[in-house]
Amino acid sequence: MLLGEEHDRGGFTCGVENLDRYLKTQAGQDVRRKANAVFILSGVSEPTHVLGYYTLCAMAISQGEVPEAARKHVPRYPLVSATLIGRLAVAKERQGQRLGAVLLADALRRAFGSASTVGSSMVVVDALDEAAAGFYAAHGFVRLPDSLRLVLPIRMAAGSAER
Repeated sequence: MLLGEEHDRGGFTCGVENLDRYLKTQAGQDVRRKANAVFILSGVSEPTHVLGYYTLCAMAISQGEVPEAARKHVPRYPLVSATLIGRLAVAKERQGQRLGAVLLADALRRAFGSASTVGSSMVVVDALDEAAAGFYAAHGFVRLPDSLRLVLPIRMAAGSAER
């Protein structure tokens, strides 16, 4: 669900300071300004308690940045339209319970569902570290050389969202 005023952002901690700070101090502004869409995962019994979140926004990357493995799935324009999963975080007390995979599947489903409306041919993530890059690679993303940026052609996002 979309981030709302009712969600307890102040109580969220994932263990990564910039992800915690973003949700607590900037996410609400980004939603109001339409800079990012911020989606929240919460439990049925505590709908205001944030278990995790992710952000989506539109972006473009140069054709040269698209890995060979993904080029056959994207148009050959100088700039390739994409959907960026800018942040993805799970509350510390719920890590290791596959909630990251649940959030990613939801993000991919939304990216795929909106691709024909907003013109997106791939999903992009900028992993924070090698562990995060491994997480995305395990879900089908292809890593750009010498980078923590990974991409997934939108055609493949539908299948990855079902994992």
